[in-house]
This record gives sequence, structure tokens and C-alpha cells, in this order.
Amino acid sequence: MERLAGRIILLWGWRRALVAFFAGTLAVLGQAPYDFFAACFVSFPLLVWLLDGATSEAPGSLFRRLRPAFAVGWWFGFGYFLAGLWWIGSALLVEADTFAWALPLAVVGIPFALAFFYGFAAMVARLLWSNDIGRIAALAFAFGLAEWLRGFLFTGFPWNAVGYAAMPVPLLMQSVSVTGMIGMNALAVFVFALPALLAARRHLRLGAALLVALVAAHVGFGYFRLNAPVEPPTSTIDVRIVQPAVDLSEKWDASVRDRIFATMMGLSAKAPEPGHAKPQLILWPETSVPFLFTERPDALTALGEMLAGGQMLIAGIVREEGGSANADSRYYNSVVAINDKGEIVDAVDKVHLVPFGEYLPFAGLLGRLGLDQLVAGPTNFAAGNERHAITVPGGIRALPFICYEVIFPELVAVDAASAQLIVNVTNDAWFGDTPGPYQHFRQAQIRAVENGLPLLRAANNGISAVVDPRGRIVDALAIDARGAIDVRVPISGQAVISSGQRRINGMLIMLLFALFACVSNVRQRLRAN
Repeated sequence: MERLAGRIILLWGWRRALVAFFAGTLAVLGQAPYDFFAACFVSFPLLVWLLDGATSEAPGSLFRRLRPAFAVGWWFGFGYFLAGLWWIGSALLVEADTFAWALPLAVVGIPFALAFFYGFAAMVARLLWSNDIGRIAALAFAFGLAEWLRGFLFTGFPWNAVGYAAMPVPLLMQSVSVTGMIGMNALAVFVFALPALLAARRHLRLGAALLVALVAAHVGFGYFRLNAPVEPPTSTIDVRIVQPAVDLSEKWDASVRDRIFATMMGLSAKAPEPGHAKPQLILWPETSVPFLFTERPDALTALGEMLAGGQMLIAGIVREEGGSANADSRYYNSVVAINDKGEIVDAVDKVHLVPFGEYLPFAGLLGRLGLDQLVAGPTNFAAGNERHAITVPGGIRALPFICYEVIFPELVAVDAASAQLIVNVTNDAWFGDTPGPYQHFRQAQIRAVENGLPLLRAANNGISAVVDPRGRIVDALAIDARGAIDVRVPISGQAVISSGQRRINGMLIMLLFALFACVSNVRQRLRAN
């Protein structure tokens, strides 16, 4: 191991960049759908050894001295995001004649930009570097900081945060209810990088003890949570989740809209499976209604006739505000609640839109350059102002999140006083049977564990599911399946601690790693003098 580490430390130029790129791509195997977290026990030690050798004796600014470390981190990040997000390009091939030109921008440009976060992390870590276990703590702090920043800078895109690799199954998901993703990201990097100590063997016993203790605590807390008595439900609700598997090449085709709507109605109105009650709540995916209700009021009448007494439908729609004859009409990606009379009784608009997919940033400037949104759809959307819970049958408060809103832990920081149920509607058909829908579902699953609330998820072509408050899948529909699932959902559970306390705990974990790294760095400098 010492010989291998020494060879990696001495790498230079393109060879160092290539190994960093390889280490980043290897780390993606820890994410869904692969869930091979053992790969991270190789990729992060490689990163540590590469940073051991990323030194510069050249005089000049601080950045000049840290530039080798930044390059290592950037190449690691580029490999990680390229291997983890290549499937984004699938959305541009839905209407390839129009959007194929933007394929390199999506497949390469997005990883190119996101890699700067990991380049920044490598620079921060190198500032606090030492030759012992302190450098592992420095890397954990730096990556925790970078992942936190990635959650909100430039509108935020915390997809595939490294902490998810430590949570492939419900047994290993429970710790996030205490640490939050902020703490989980830092802890995961620390544990994954500890095998780097095998090379120099300095602090090896301490590292082994910390590795065993942290893994044991992670597994032990998960076992305790999954086997702890479940609180009696305050109520139950019978739910039907509809997955229509609509081909996106037809979705906005006027000639087939009635057929799509009829498919949705048929799946919603069918008799329940044996052993299941008639659903009180029916859930349709994001933008599942293939037309505007302002243009087709007869559709609401049909829905009222389809819904039985006391039933409610929550459907993803495109909502128009201002009227079709108004040149200033605004369009929203929304969910609406429709009662058994065919009346829209509530609506929630998507607050966090996808740049270039749902709206065009700097639209005036980029529009003059001939650029438009990069994903085929009916229009550019306006962002909603606020989110609120929808009251569904039984007086249960359901808080809806549309598409990738569910990947933001702070956005889905649900207080049990404001909601009893998390609802996520999405249309992952843009990405086909690629890792994208599996990664999206995993992140939604973790939101249920964080907040201690059941999750209902409806996707156009998968993965639609019901997830319990501990992250266990109660029932689900696979990718590309067409059908509906009926589930009686107990309304119980609450977060282990508040979202605010999770945030504090995560920050404290990061600060402990920073303090550990600083002490090690100072001690090394004092010994050198």
C-alpha cells in the first residue's frame, strides 16, 4: 500500500489528472442505482494521496500555491459529475431535431461547472493539510462545505451529494434524521477517506477505531430506528397513485391529448385490487393533464363525474394565469386539488424552477442570441411565490413538491405542525431508463427519513411509490410500467429532531472536522520549526 500511495503522490501533469478523473468516476458507483459504496473506499483514498502530492514551491499568490490542489479536485469532480449526470442529455433527445445541438452543453458543460465546487473543496482541504489523520478531517470539512454551498449557490443543484453513497438501504438511512445532509456529507467523506492511512500507517490505530465506531453507530442507530415501536397512527388514508407512462414525443401533441386524458381517467376509475379499499385520494404525476383547464373546462366536468363522493384528485398541470387572450398570460408548473364536483379547491405552484429546462435565465439577453429553454415543453414557466399544504380527505395536510424540488433538504424541511404527508409529483420520462430516475427517487426517499413523514410519489413512467417515515418502500411501480397502486397509508411519525436542530448538528460536525484539521496543521508547523 505504501508503494502504491508513493507512486500516486509522485504523479504529475496529465497522469495526475487522469487518476483524479478515474477516482471521481469510481465514486459514482456509490450512488443509485449501483449502490456499491465500497468503491468510495478506493476513490477517496486516491484523492487523499493525489492531494498529498499537489504541492507548489513556486512563489506568488495563495491561489498560485493552491492551484495544483484545485486541479486535482476539479478533475475528480469532473469525473464524478460526468459519470453521474450524463443521462441529462437524454432530455435533449426527446425532440432531437430542435435540441440536439445543446447536447455537449448539458452532458459536458454541467459537469464542467459543478467540478469547480470540488476544486474549491480541494483548495480548502489543502490549506488545512497535514501528514496525519488531520488531513482526512480537512477533506471531510472541505467537502461538507462544498456540498452545502452546492445546495444554494447559482440557484442550487445538490444532486448526488456524496453523503447519499453512505445510505443505500433504509438501515443506513436513519442517521440522516439526526445529522442532516450537511453532517452526512462530511461524515461520509471522512469514513471513505480513512483507508488512506494504510499507506503511512501514522495514526492507523486511531483511524481504524474511528472507522469502526462511526460505522457501528451508523448501523446501530439504523437498526434501533427500524425496530423501534411505531407510534399508533392518528388516522389513515387510502391512496391510489397513477403512473401512465406517457410517451413524451406525444405528450403535447394536440391529436392525442384526449387519448392520454382517457388513459389517466381509466387508471383512476378502475375498481380497487382485492383487499384494498376505494381510494380517498388519487395522485397524478407532474404536468399529467395534457391541456390547459382554461381551454378545456369540459375536462373538469369529466373529472367530477369520474370521482366518487368524498374522493379527491391531486394532479400535476400547467396552470395559466391571465387568460388565453391576454398577451401577458403567465404559466405555472402546478399541482391542483380537484373535489368530487369537478372543482379546483386548491393549487400550489412550483417555487424552485429548473434553469434552462423550465425557464431561461437572462431571457432578454439570451433570447436575442437565439437561445431558448433546452427541454421541450409547452412554455417557459413563472415561479410560484410560496408553498402550502393541501388538505386532503380526513383533514390530513399534504405538502407537495414538484419534480426536483424534492432534492433540496432545506426546501423539504417539513415541520410536523405544518404537514403530515409529503407528496412528490414528477416526470422523469425525460431521462428514460437511465440512472437519473433512480437517483431522483433515492433523494426523495431520504427526505421522508429526514422529516419522519410518509412520502407519496407519482412519476409519469417511474419510479412511483409509497415510502414510510423510515424510508421503507411500501409499494412501487417500476420504470416504464403503466398502472396504478392502491395503498392504505397510516398517518404517523414525526422527525427525530427539528429541521433547525439537524442544520445545527450538521454544522457542528463540519466545525469539529475543521477544528481537528486546524490543530493537526498547527502541530505540524510547530514541529517543523
